Parts: sequence; structure tokens; C-alpha cells
Amino acid sequence: MDAIKSPAALDTPSDLQEKGRKKVSEAVNGLVADAFALYIKTKNFHWHMSGTHFRDYHLLLDEQAAQILATIDPLAERVRKLGYDTIRSVGHIAQLQSVKDNDEDFVAPQAMLQELITENKKMAKSMRAAHKLCDDAEDVATASLLEVYIDETERRIWFLFETTRDGNKKNS
Repeated sequence: MDAIKSPAALDTPSDLQEKGRKKVSEAVNGLVADAFALYIKTKNFHWHMSGTHFRDYHLLLDEQAAQILATIDPLAERVRKLGYDTIRSVGHIAQLQSVKDNDEDFVAPQAMLQELITENKKMAKSMRAAHKLCDDAEDVATASLLEVYIDETERRIWFLFETTRDGNKKNS
């Protein structure tokens, strides 16, 4: 779904070219939707964690969910600053998200962590693609936000990866 041009009353002025702003807004709206979906998935796994490492995993996922949640408002506000509308509903999120929902009754802890690694890697890749659009549109403000969020996403991947490693085996 394309970014919708705001009505005149919400049309924020910008010195950036409209074509570039539109592309960036569309990409960032996808990131907002994915951040909402990844937040819910991370909280889902946080709430449904079990096993011998329950406390450590439970706390890790809570920390990561809070970090993801903290990205949503700044990203959505960038879309508005660019003069476009952003997410308006859960249905809109569902239309734009690429993060896969997980509604299973039970997911083993290691499978949860592996799934979150995969989703965070996809998120980092999408952020890099959006960053490229920002560069093309000379939108340094959105690019700067994304640089911080890419680093945070890579940190989540690193922590999840190290958490899933078996000390006796080499993971690739």
C-alpha cells in the first residue's frame, strides 16, 4: 500500500523533492508496521517463554521489545514530517507488515529465539534499503534515525545469536 498524501491541513512543508519524500515515506511506513509486528511477536515470545533459561530469556525479550517499541513513534513522526500519512490502524499494519505472525499454541524457546533472529535480520535489511532511499532523496534526518536503529537491530541479532549458541559446537 502506498503512502497516502496528507490532506492540505496535514501537508507538512518540506524542501525535499516530493518524489523522494514519497518513496522514503512508503519505506518508513513499512518499517513502522514491521516494528509493531516485531514488538508483538517479541512480547508474545516473552509472555510464553518456558524452560530452564526462562528468566534470562524472559528479561532479554522484554528489553528487546521495549527497544523496538521505542522506534515506532520517531519513525512515524518522520513520515509526518515528510508530509505523508502514517499507520492509522491494526488493519493498516497488517497490510504493510512483512514480519510473520506466530499464533502457535507452543513454540520451543530455541525456536522462538531463532525466529526472532530471522525477523530482526529482515528488519535490518529493510532499514538498509530505506536508508538507500533516504540517501537518494537527500533525507539525512531519516537516514540518521535509521543508522541508530540498524545498530540497535544488529545488537538484538547479536544477543539472540549468542544466546542460542551451544558452547560445545561452532555455529555459523
